[in-house]
Amino acid sequence: MIVTLRAPDPRFPDLTPDQPYVVLGIEADDYRILNDRGRPYLYSPEIFTVLDTREPADWVSEVGGDNERYAYPPPLNDCGFFEDYFDGRPEAVATFWRVMNRRLSAAA
Repeated sequence: MIVTLRAPDPRFPDLTPDQPYVVLGIEADDYRILNDRGRPYLYSPEIFTVLDTREPADWVSEVGGDNERYAYPPPLNDCGFFEDYFDGRPEAVATFWRVMNRRLSAAA
C-alpha cells in the first residue's frame, strides 16, 4: 500500500505532502509509515490519500475486539515488537531493517 500526505500539517513536520510513503503495517487501523526522519511511526489514515491499495500477500491480518485492523509482515507481527524496536533492542532493530529493505526495494 502506498499513500501520500493530503496537505501540509504542522502536527506532522516529519511528513512531506505529495511524497509517496509505503505503509509498513496497520495497527489499530493506523498506518505505520517510515517518516522523513527514518522512524516507523503510526499515523491516522485520514491524513493520507491512498495511491495504491495493494497490500503484501504475506501480511498477517487480524481484527481486534473493537473491529480495528492489525496487519504486519510475519517478522514484525509479534506482540511487543515495536516496543523492542524503540527500546533499541539489537535483534528487533536488525529484523525491522532487514524487512524494510526488502519491502522498500520491492516497492521501487
